[in-house]
Amino acid sequence: MKFLMILLIANFFSVQTAEDTVSFTLRNTTLKSIPLAIPGVMNPNLSPMSYSGVNLKVGQEIFFFDGASEELLLTVSKDLEGKKLNVAKLIKKRKKELKVASKE
Repeated sequence: MKFLMILLIANFFSVQTAEDTVSFTLRNTTLKSIPLAIPGVMNPNLSPMSYSGVNLKVGQEIFFFDGASEELLLTVSKDLEGKKLNVAKLIKKRKKELKVASKE
């Protein structure tokens, strides 16, 4: 009984509201899988030519892999609500940004 009460209390305080989360879609328009890392949530592999709906907390970071290193792809914000993000294009853009930053 005590365990159940503790579990119910823990769930009460960890309940997310609709205001805390954002729903959007990750698209892979390429013919290769795209591995991602969403710390504390999951490490999805976006299959070729696929869509993956996600519901994440505002502020959640999503990473992609560039060789052996893990790089920040994006941080979830309210403006992503309902959008379909082309992950391959985002990675390409982010790699350019990282290359420019490393030259400075």
